[in-house]
Parts: sequence; structure tokens; C-alpha cells
Amino acid sequence: MIEMTSAFLERRRAATAATWNLDSGVVLVVAGDEIPVPGRGDRAYPFRAHSEYLYLADRERPGGVLAYAPADGWVEFVVPVTAEELLWTGLEGDHEGVPEGTRPLGELEAWVGDRSVRRLGAAADADVELRDGLIRVRRPKDDVELARMRIAAEATRAGFEELVPLIASGRTERELQVALEAAFLRNGGDFLAFETIVAAGDHAAVMHFSPTARKLRDGDLLLVDAGAEHRGYASDVTRTYAVGGTFTAEQALVHDTVRRAGETAIAACRPGTEWHDVHRAAALVVAEGLVELGVLRGSPETLVESGAATLFFPHGVGHPVGLGVRDTGAASDEAREPVPGLPRIRVDIALQPRQAWTVEPGIYIVPPLLARERGRDDVDWDRLDELDGFGGVRLEQNVLITDDGCELLTAAVPL
Repeated sequence: MIEMTSAFLERRRAATAATWNLDSGVVLVVAGDEIPVPGRGDRAYPFRAHSEYLYLADRERPGGVLAYAPADGWVEFVVPVTAEELLWTGLEGDHEGVPEGTRPLGELEAWVGDRSVRRLGAAADADVELRDGLIRVRRPKDDVELARMRIAAEATRAGFEELVPLIASGRTERELQVALEAAFLRNGGDFLAFETIVAAGDHAAVMHFSPTARKLRDGDLLLVDAGAEHRGYASDVTRTYAVGGTFTAEQALVHDTVRRAGETAIAACRPGTEWHDVHRAAALVVAEGLVELGVLRGSPETLVESGAATLFFPHGVGHPVGLGVRDTGAASDEAREPVPGLPRIRVDIALQPRQAWTVEPGIYIVPPLLARERGRDDVDWDRLDELDGFGGVRLEQNVLITDDGCELLTAAVPL
């Protein structure tokens, strides 16, 4: 395990300062504050520092501010730990006061003085230009980040390994959720990367479904999208299973199509490839499979260009992953016109080494989405009606872009 050192933080901060290239003023990177649970007395939601602050400070404490000024360098201001706080929350390893090398938050105002201030992190008036620069610094993962991502991936692997034997008729979505999350935390995860999705039957057609007390039935598809987090860094994996252990012929065709779409997209992940081209590579395979399934008519190229394939593959093929399940977004000057026929792709950039992405094609039968397009000639509506309640299939991997291709970070989780 590669541990965080002052040298890593100094390199991150130096790269950020060089990108900003400021000659005056002050930048305040704000961690954020605890958010109270409405109407629940003194309870608060678990605190998560803003990713920009965590990247530059590597500290998960509410109220912190990391300040930068060209004349002073980087200065970290934190809320002092009190004896009462130690009594009630028992912060591991903490003591009263502030950590060595930091200053009390109460000194920040005097330190800033009358200098102009720009803000980042958990600030309502975050500076777009500075954020754009930091986005570009954060995209390539350093060795500490990759080490944490690998621990998260291993915890996620262990969780899915424990989950699979539990998939059986009569169990509930929520039972599986609890077992999976417990395994993440037993095997190196210290938090959930996001809210676990366990979706059986037609629930599998809902992109971000929350598990319920519904019991699994033989013949159902079961879609599980989940991941462990370690020290802020996420793993994000989706697998789709057959309850009862055997796919129907139609389920097997869709599952195989999505698997091949993912493999094709992963093969396209190399430096210089535009992300929308990775999506298109997957979408062509999806369209081909939908023709074989009998729900679409036409050539794969035409079905992708017309948007017909998007009726069944309605989301982008993936997103950046790392510090949080959705890592750095698009910079303000990276906005692109939508690609005809494709869904909205939030981050559409050229891939570069050390970037980490999810690759997660899927095929879903979503009645409300399809109802709006009922008149299309390239859809066999009678065949589609036969698939009512089918649900969906999604398979998701995490990839690290290398100098000449990509490395699969989640290969140890069986498809």
C-alpha cells in the first residue's frame, strides 16, 4: 500500500498553483460543514469533505479551509477539536486543538486581510476558472489515488463474491443489500461509494433503484450496482444475475450483448480516443443485439444514428471515477454539442493516461420511455409487448487508461 506523504500533497498543490498561475489575491478551498438531519435533534448526516478540499488537504473534517496565496503558499485552517467533541464523537487519533502544521480557523480572517478572495470546494460562489484548472490537475490519478482505488476494488470484489451464493428465490432485495454492504466494510472499505442498487425483475429497468422488501422469484433478472469506498476513493461495479441460476433464452441474448458491448468499449479505451466514440462502439453492439432480439429493425449504424438504440441504452457508457463515484466533471470550456443519436454525455473528452473511467453499457425495457416513441417504424412493437416486465441488464467495469490502452481495475469481479 502506497501511503499518503507530505511529498504527494506538495506535488498536488504545486501542480495546482502552477495551473492557476496567480500573481495576487487569495484562494480559499472550503471543506464544507456538517448537514443536520431535519427534525432529528442533534443528528447530522455523515460528513464528506468536498472532493477539491480532500484532494489538496487529505483531511475529512468539517469547517476546514485550505488557503493559497502566491506570496504565502498553502496554509491550512481547521476547526479546533474540543474536549466536548472528543467526549461525544471520540474522534480516533484526535486531541484537543489543531493538528501540527495547521492553524485555527479563527485566524483565517486576519490572515486574508484586505486581499481579494476567490473560492473553491463547498462554496456557493466557486470560481469557474480556478475549478477548470483543478479539474485538469485532478484527472490523472497519482500513485496514492490508485492504491486507494485498488483497495476499494478489492473490497468490492469480496462483497460480490459473498453476494452471489445468497441470490435465491424468497430472499429480498434488502437482504442482499445488507449482506453486500457488510462484506464491503469487512474487506477494506470504510464507506459506501454510493447508495447500493439491488433491483429484481422490472425494478432492474430503473437506473438508480433503491432496494425494497420485494422477494426475488426464479426467472427474475437481478441487477446489482454497488461499490466500496476507501479513504474517499470509489469502486463502481454492476453485475446482472439470473435468479435461479439460469437465464432464459432472451435474457441470455441480452446479457451476452451487453457483455460484448462492454468488451468492445473497453478495447476502444486508449489515449486520444474521444469518449463519445467509446459510447458509439458499445451502442453499435447493443443495436446489433436488439435486432437479433427482434425489437429493432435496420442496420446497427442507422439505428444508432437515428436514436433508436438509445431507447434501450438511454445513458452514457460511463463516467470518470476516483475521488467519489463521479469524479471530475467537464471543465466549462469542454462543453460539446450533443452527438446525433446518442444520449447526453456529460463528460466528453479525449482519454489520457492515468484517467479512470467506468464502462457500463446496458439494455433496458423502460415502458414510460418507449411509450413516447410508440409510432416509430424501426421498433417491432408487438415483439416489444412480449417483453413487458423484462427489466434490464447492465454490466460495469472500471478502467485505468494506460500509455497504450487500459487496465481493468475490476476484472476480479466475475461477469
